[in-house]
This record gives sequence, structure tokens and C-alpha cells, in this order.
Amino acid sequence: MNSQLLASPGQRAGTPPSPHRGDTRHNPTKGKFAAQHRRRMFRADLLTVALWASLAAALALWLADGGVSSVGNATQAVTAVGILAGLAGMDLVILMLLLAARLPFVDGAVGHDRALEFHRKLGKPALYLLLAHGLLLATGYGMAEGLNPVSEAVALWVLVPDMWLAFVSMALFIAVVVTSLVAVRRRFPYEFWYFVHLLTYLAVATALPHQFSVGGLFAEGTWQRWYWLLLCIGTGSALAWYRIAKPVIATYRHQLTVRRVVRVSPDVVSIEMTGLRLNELSGNGGRFFVWRFLAPGMWWQAHPFSLSAEPQVGPTSNRSSRQPSLRITVRNLGAGSARLASLKPGTKVAIEGPYGVFSTAARSRDRVVMIGAGIGITPLRALLESTPFAPGQATVLLRGSSPEELFLGQEILELCRKRGATLFHLTGPRAAHGRNTWLPASADSSRLRDFVPDIADADVYVCGPTAWAGQVLAEAKSSGVREEQLHYERFDW
Repeated sequence: MNSQLLASPGQRAGTPPSPHRGDTRHNPTKGKFAAQHRRRMFRADLLTVALWASLAAALALWLADGGVSSVGNATQAVTAVGILAGLAGMDLVILMLLLAARLPFVDGAVGHDRALEFHRKLGKPALYLLLAHGLLLATGYGMAEGLNPVSEAVALWVLVPDMWLAFVSMALFIAVVVTSLVAVRRRFPYEFWYFVHLLTYLAVATALPHQFSVGGLFAEGTWQRWYWLLLCIGTGSALAWYRIAKPVIATYRHQLTVRRVVRVSPDVVSIEMTGLRLNELSGNGGRFFVWRFLAPGMWWQAHPFSLSAEPQVGPTSNRSSRQPSLRITVRNLGAGSARLASLKPGTKVAIEGPYGVFSTAARSRDRVVMIGAGIGITPLRALLESTPFAPGQATVLLRGSSPEELFLGQEILELCRKRGATLFHLTGPRAAHGRNTWLPASADSSRLRDFVPDIADADVYVCGPTAWAGQVLAEAKSSGVREEQLHYERFDW
């Protein structure tokens, strides 16, 4: 079924929206969100500059230590390249840790998923550089002492203090990168991969001692030693604060407790929680939190879910809602999420976040389009509730295999009616043949522009299964939507 339930003000429901008249595409530098958009783009540019500057600084350490002048023959050249590879590789590892540290500056500039995507891309280059570091140094030192690389490696392990730790570190890095390959990690549960990934911190810790105790680059009294020390200490402090201390503080501050679990459909439940100071979490519709339900057999599992409604912080006419509360909506997509339906009232909840830029903070235009499918509809419900727009400037498209799969559809209908948003329900199976489309068979010949003629002048939020969302994003781009106007958060690992 392809139906328009609500029309924008001035438009009759059931009729196609009016074509956009003339070239009235808003200049993002003049809209309500222009300044916010410029700041976010500036922060993203700063991150790019900082990344390259960090890599250049690592190489400059060696140059400032008289690196080029120390290369006079092939042996010294091989050793020099090995040192440079080690510096660059370790710098990439530090950058990877910072990208995964959930720094608010990084999260607000590019979003959590894109930060992790770049984190993953740096993994292989970092490992290759560190492997080259070890091989080239063993070769260069061996050439100087008349030993083959294997014998030199054994001699380094046995005779040089802290070098055995460097070999252990290399083995750990290899284990982490190999288990992070898509083809490998899909064979293991998330928790196993997560545990192995934690070995990255041990790999870094065991790599550091030989950097300061072997060679002269980081000798005591040099500025290079202080630079490297501050870089490592700063990275460790950021990880400790944002990955450990902040979640502990947030959990203690909000004191979240499960109030009740409400069944939405046979495989979807809403989990309502009460807590303290929930007003501080308002305005984060669309962003996600990491939840840990502190029940037997569940406390060690982390669940990244977005709010499906803004926190209720004031008294209402509903007796059950007098306490401040918030809500997430969860679909049974595996053993971990299936157990959430059996949560008991009173279960304590640990919380991290919010994370990501799937929110008003990413807006660049006055007009907004929200497109969701399946359980991906529920974060849009919270975003629709909180993000600013004038009547007639928002369009919502909900996709499901059946009307029953338009989860929280009635609440979204009421919100659209209240706020003056246009709403489409797109239900039914996809066509068995024909073009690969995100639309049901009944609308197979339609295009995104048929629903939102002025989509090129809008921020587009997409939430749903990865393959489906990819089709929506591709069509949005082909309709003239720029990359910075597309907002989509991935939760795969």
C-alpha cells in the first residue's frame, strides 16, 4: 500500500505534493541552521588537518634528531626506514584509539559511526607499518652485525631490555586486526570480538617500554621524549575519562530503573525507565545510548539503542507517567535483544551516551525529511518530536512489509498531525522482479522526488536495515541531496 495519510498545510491528503516551484533551493549559509552547519564542517576540517599534522609530527621527530644526516649507507637506510615505519605506525594506532574514545569533538563533527569507520580503515595500514618496522630493523641491525634477520630478532628478544614486550605487542596487534576482518569477526559473537579488541590496549601498553628504553630518539632530556609521552598520556587519559569515568558518572547521576516492558508487536517491546535528572537527556532524539541492563546474564551485554520518545520530565494526567521517564523500543533480532522482553520492573540500568549526529545537531537546512523502515522507525519518532521545523517543512515516510510493521505508527501519525508534517505509509512486499528498490511493489515505479519534490533542499534522515538504507541514500543522492544533508547512523560492528 502506498498512501499519504497527512498532507502539509495547504495540501489535500491523498494528492501528490505540489512540485517545487522554481529554483528556490535555500542557501545553507542563510537558513536557521546555517551557523551550526558551518561550525560542524569547520570541526570536520580541523580533524582532517589534525590527523595529517599528527602523522607529519611523528616523522618530524626523526628528522629533528638528525635523521637524514645519519643515513650514509644501505644498512643505515634500511634501519632509518624501519624507524620511520614504527613512528608512523604507532601514530596511526594512537589516532585509532582517539577515534574510538568517543570524544565529543569528534562525535559532534563526523558522528560515531564514521569515526569508527575511519578507525577500522586505519587498522591495516597501522599493522603493515608496525610489521615493516620490526622486519626492517631486524634486517638493518642484522646487516650491521653480520646476522640474518631471524638471528637478529632472537638476539633482540634475548639481549635487549623490553624488546620481548615489543614482540608480544606485535602478536597482540596481529590478533586484533585479524579478528576485526569482516570475514573473521562474523564467525564469532560480538562479545568475543569485543574482548579480543580490548587487547589493543594491552598491545599499546606492551609496545611503549622499548620505545623509551631503546635507541636515542626518545632519550631522557629530549623534547621528542616529552612530545611522545604527552601524546600517549593524553590518549590514555581521554580513553579513561570518556570510556570509563563518564559512563560510570552518568549511571550514578541518572539512577535508571526499568519501570515496565510494553509489548508493541509479537517481536517488539518498548522498555520504559524511570530515573533522575532526565531533563538533561532531552533534545537527543535520534542519537543513541549504550544500555546495560544489570540483571543476571545480561549485565555484560551492551545494547546501542536510540530513544523512541523524548524523556517525560513533568507530571502528566497519566498516573503511570508521573515519574520522570524515558523509553526505548527494541525488536527481537537475536538472543541478546530477545532477553530484553523478559526484563523485570526494578532492574537497574547502566547508561553511556548520547552518541552520534543523527539529531538536530546535524541539521543544515530548514526543511527535513525522515525515512524509516521496520524498527528503524522508532528513533525517527523521537527525532520528529524534538527537531524544529515549521508546519509544511517536514515529510515522514514509513516503510514496512505490512501495516503492523510500522512500529509506533499511531504515535507518529499524531505527532505529524500536531506539528504539520506530511506523512506517507509505504507498506507491502517488494517486487519479486524489476529494479532493486526500497519501495513496495505497489510503488515500484515511484521515485523519492514523487513524495518529496523539494528533497534537494532538505536534510534527509534515514534509519533502517543497512541494504534498504543504502538504496534510499543512493536515490537521495541521485535526487540532488548533498552528502552533508544525508544523515544515517550504522550500528553494525
